[in-house]
Amino acid sequence: MATSSETLSWGGIGTRWVLALLLVLATWNPTGTSFVHWALTPMFGSGDGQAGGAAPLKFLAGVILLAGWVFYLQATRRSLGAGGTVLVLALCAGVVWLLASWKVLAVQGPAIEWIVLVVLSILLAMGMSWSHISRRMSGQIDTDEVQ
Repeated sequence: MATSSETLSWGGIGTRWVLALLLVLATWNPTGTSFVHWALTPMFGSGDGQAGGAAPLKFLAGVILLAGWVFYLQATRRSLGAGGTVLVLALCAGVVWLLASWKVLAVQGPAIEWIVLVVLSILLAMGMSWSHISRRMSGQIDTDEVQ
């Protein structure tokens, strides 16, 4: 029998998506307020190559973001696989195409950057949620082989 910790609600999927969106936008976004703009561009970009006094903070933020990416990507790889990832991206691309054909979305200029970031966060959230959704729909549990 499933306990409340084993079930997944729309709120759980939404939470996973919000956290994925925060991870994606904290890493890079078009506004210029992201880890890439704050920590990496000054070191490797047009700056003087100095990390400054905030180097330990930048390092810690980078490690936290890297851990988040590893966590989400590993879950996505395990639950969706390559085929599922392609299907989720194709579904998102079809929705974007449909909304663009209806002139609901403008897919030119900076809007395309935001669309790609949202689609990436949807992919990561589906990867985190798919095993729960699949178990609910089919009754089968996904497991990793342990030897």
